[in-house]
Amino acid sequence: MLAKSNGILRSRVFWLASGVLTMTSFLNATSSLAQSATPFGTPVGLENPGAQLNGVTVPGMRPMGWSEQGRSEIVARNGVVATSHPLAAQAGLEILQKGGNAMDAAVAGLATLDVVSPNDTGIGGDVFVLYWSAADRKLYSLSSAGWSPQGWTSDYFKDRKLEGVDSVTVPGAIAGFDAMLKRFGTMTFKETFERAATIAEQGWGVSERHHRDLARTVEELRKDPESVRVFLRDDSVPPLYSVIKNPELAKTLRLLQEKGRDGFYKGPVADAIVARIKAGGGVMTNADLGTFEPEWNEPITTNYRGYDIFQVPPPGQGWATLLQLNLLEACSAKFGIDLSKLNHSSPEYWHLLVETKKLAYSDLLRHNGDPKFSDIPLEKLLSKERAAEVCSSIDMKKAGTPKIAGTLEGGTINLIAADRWGNMASVVHSVYDVYGSRITVPGYGFLLHNRGNGFSLDPESPNRVEPRKRPFHTIITGFVMKDGEPLLGFGNMQGSIQAYSLTTHLANMIDLGFSPQATADAARYVHEQKNDGPGKLTLEPRLFERVGKQLQALGHPVEGMTADMSVGGFQGILFQRDKSMPAPPKYPEQTPVNGVYRAGSDPRKDGQAAGW
Repeated sequence: MLAKSNGILRSRVFWLASGVLTMTSFLNATSSLAQSATPFGTPVGLENPGAQLNGVTVPGMRPMGWSEQGRSEIVARNGVVATSHPLAAQAGLEILQKGGNAMDAAVAGLATLDVVSPNDTGIGGDVFVLYWSAADRKLYSLSSAGWSPQGWTSDYFKDRKLEGVDSVTVPGAIAGFDAMLKRFGTMTFKETFERAATIAEQGWGVSERHHRDLARTVEELRKDPESVRVFLRDDSVPPLYSVIKNPELAKTLRLLQEKGRDGFYKGPVADAIVARIKAGGGVMTNADLGTFEPEWNEPITTNYRGYDIFQVPPPGQGWATLLQLNLLEACSAKFGIDLSKLNHSSPEYWHLLVETKKLAYSDLLRHNGDPKFSDIPLEKLLSKERAAEVCSSIDMKKAGTPKIAGTLEGGTINLIAADRWGNMASVVHSVYDVYGSRITVPGYGFLLHNRGNGFSLDPESPNRVEPRKRPFHTIITGFVMKDGEPLLGFGNMQGSIQAYSLTTHLANMIDLGFSPQATADAARYVHEQKNDGPGKLTLEPRLFERVGKQLQALGHPVEGMTADMSVGGFQGILFQRDKSMPAPPKYPEQTPVNGVYRAGSDPRKDGQAAGW
């Protein structure tokens, strides 16, 4: 019996082995036909292999909620961080898990972004913050926008343009990080910069968006030898998914861990910044750097359908969001439009959003500047009465022409952080354009921003260039409260589109009932503010398919969006309180918040929301 069984076993083993050998031979013979040229999405050359899936690949469907939403919201109770790079979200989360609060986590995430996202941000940029302090039960605003050099007079710019070294204002980021931690943090640069410095030393993988931005900017970076040395490999773009390092930036971060903010604005780093600017013919001095201070100020606000919406005051463009919300509320009432009865595919919805944007941006471009140098009549501009008056210039059957033209570009990051004690930070941080000025500080591994490009050379403009003045800032971040309680920290990066993108997100969430993740995923628009016609309106492809023809019939010059354009990236954290629970725990109690945080992160970026 055993012998027979062994015989059967031997026979089966022989058959299986023969089958394996035969199949192996078949696979070897056909491998050139069966295998993709980019197996597992492994790139060949500079192209992203995912592009070959466009137009031929059918997306799957979520079995719950909105079937086309890319992912579920992140739901957490002990803390959460949402931003445009996963390593930064995780760096912030690590700080929360070590007992740090939302401000500590924000700085850790921002410092990490300064390493892994030099296309958008860096320690050579600026930072704005809205921070809800649970202990104080108050929302605070920080503007750390660097000022222009003392030598930037009208005479200086008679034969110069706002470019290169003449676009570099004092970087405000490190002073801002210092102010954030000293007022509300529980940690220092030593703890909050550790993850960023380690990543810069050990290296990180080139992500998809970083790779795309670098490929598009490489020719500009090649004009600066130090940028070539730091950001390129053999004068070329590092391959997608390859490992890159920045040991000189790591050295700078280690110096700041030891010396604090003075390690940036005084000493060898400051000397290197000034030397590089002067080598290019600029006039920045050590005094311009050493005397700069960030500014705590009162956030500006309006109420939209019972929700209090907050922004950092000028020179940022955030007040255009508040103005547009006032217009949206007043004009929908004037025209008898109940936005909650419309949907995301309603031409009326988009027409009203675009027309109110034109009006808001005309005021923005007419008045915005540094309030220390010019009067910006915000009380009048943001009044509900004025919004009702201005609505008369909108025609719901015809696209209007903006009164004032203007567009500012830029790349940016948003980071939102929340902790178990109920604190929430909503932060925006940027080097302005993609890779900023494209000028790298020799020996220290970081780019200088080109925020001075936001100034005007028109002597009649409130935003005209002057010494020790802050330029028109595109970067903004938002916060929402309801009945005196914190509700939502959110932002949407990308140049001049930020203000009207925040309006769109709020209309999506408040009027149409979208979640933070749903509004992150939903299609958006870009409008070109021209005063010789309605201005080009570009819609993401699926939105163009739904409403493009109807909007064209109203006179909008509508186009579908191509891959070289961007609607930026949304990040948001919503606090949903559980009323059956008592108030949030007091620091340093280690119990969860009295409810849940619900976070969303835009799939158009490399990032994520991470919670615990």
